[in-house]
Amino acid sequence: LLIPVSNLCGKCRPRDTDLLQPSLNFLYWSLHQTTPCSQQRAVAVLLSNVSLLELLQKVLECTWLRSPPSEPAYLSSEDALLCSGWLLVASLLLYQHRYNTEVHQTLSLDLTEVLNAVIFRKKKPVLLLVSIMQFLRAVLRQNFSSSLLVIVGQNTAQGATQPQPSSPQDAALHPLAMQQVFSLVVSLQNLLVHKDLQLSQAVVACLETLVEYLYVKNQDVALHVASQPWHRFLLFTLLNGGQKSFLQPEVLRLMTLFLRYQSSNIISQKEISQILQEAAEANLAELPEATSRALHLFLCQV
Repeated sequence: LLIPVSNLCGKCRPRDTDLLQPSLNFLYWSLHQTTPCSQQRAVAVLLSNVSLLELLQKVLECTWLRSPPSEPAYLSSEDALLCSGWLLVASLLLYQHRYNTEVHQTLSLDLTEVLNAVIFRKKKPVLLLVSIMQFLRAVLRQNFSSSLLVIVGQNTAQGATQPQPSSPQDAALHPLAMQQVFSLVVSLQNLLVHKDLQLSQAVVACLETLVEYLYVKNQDVALHVASQPWHRFLLFTLLNGGQKSFLQPEVLRLMTLFLRYQSSNIISQKEISQILQEAAEANLAELPEATSRALHLFLCQV
């Protein structure tokens, strides 16, 4: 089925949402819900389909070409297709890297446009933001060096030469710039305040991957980003004062992140003691799975 469905996608246009939506979802789940041996073959099939990759290129570009919906929570058929496209490409990046699969057609994306889709959200539905952040995590984890993806800036997208980085920090973080990093971090912090579970999980995961990327590139920049005083205000906002309020998965994962990068101005011994006390008093068997995993990582980090 994978071959005829991927061929069918390659014959479609981005506006053929009724046909493309279930087709891309089928391709996505075919990659994820199969054995490792079959998964490797499935990745090879999809990456050898040039028409499919060209279609995915057009679908992703629709993210910044179409006007924002009037209702941010409303997921239109066009937005649903964008979600499927971003999630499928993120998965292809992950598995192409894992199996070192041959690439027959590269995807080309403007990094500034991708970042702006998150930084300047313009009423984008939650699921679309989550999908784009999944893609961002994939490219950050691969150090922007995937053989499937060509990252360009605004100038290179128009055929001009790539401008020289304006500072040593920009040069170290290339293709990211310091200003983009701080804008992205502030935007992710703002998204966390919405307290949407699905969005919170994606935001914290994106923050974790971003700081890991920065730490490899420039440790001083990573520690500077992780110790921004605004993070402490964010934690106070997330802590609603209710019982066991520290035992929220996104709070625990943020605390773990700040511990990992020694942000003592963000998390103090007092907060660590409070978490340990709440964990000691909790019925661990009744904790949600996401909370149990986050608590385990926090305790390991401590």
